[in-house]
Amino acid sequence: MSEPRLRLEGLRSRLVGPFSLAAGAGECIAITGASGSGKSLFLRLVADLDPGEGRAWLDGQPREAMPAPAWRRQVAYVPAESGWWGETVAEHFPDLPAARALAARLGLKAEVLDGAVLRLSTGERQRLALARTLLGAPPVLLLDEPTGALDGAAEQMVEAVLRERLAAGTAMLLVTHDPAQATRLGGRHMVMAAGRLAPVEDPPG
Repeated sequence: MSEPRLRLEGLRSRLVGPFSLAAGAGECIAITGASGSGKSLFLRLVADLDPGEGRAWLDGQPREAMPAPAWRRQVAYVPAESGWWGETVAEHFPDLPAARALAARLGLKAEVLDGAVLRLSTGERQRLALARTLLGAPPVLLLDEPTGALDGAAEQMVEAVLRERLAAGTAMLLVTHDPAQATRLGGRHMVMAAGRLAPVEDPPG
């Protein structure tokens, strides 16, 4: 049996967990649950952004064997509202031609990269933050409501790009409020309640 792309064992913080699960290359685990149940805290814990206990591995390599920034580049967290450190959009993208091409595939106009961050809508910021992460080609994506601010057409475009990444071997943990999206993208569906994850059983056929 091949090594899972991402493996967690006893991962916990004082607020959530413990979590033990594995995601293989090309697998999406969709996570639903009520607001405040711990979904975002779980993703932050996996990304090593919050203090916690337990262990995590990327392609068999333990998290503690690499510097935290290296882990976060490869196990990349995209929050529902990402941070922007510069005033213009373009300065966040070292490869502007690649950024324009990907932005177009996410339903964004090319000129959106030439403006100021403050002029972006919530949906534009959300898709550009996703593009910023995807251009780094991380083997694991931790996605927190990646289409929460989008209309149906834009959501379909984002999901199409995510399916391509899955087909290329990316593993994903996807937090979504939409059970239909969990079904469309998730090979497995889990629910978070009171800081614990449990599998969602398929209804009997």
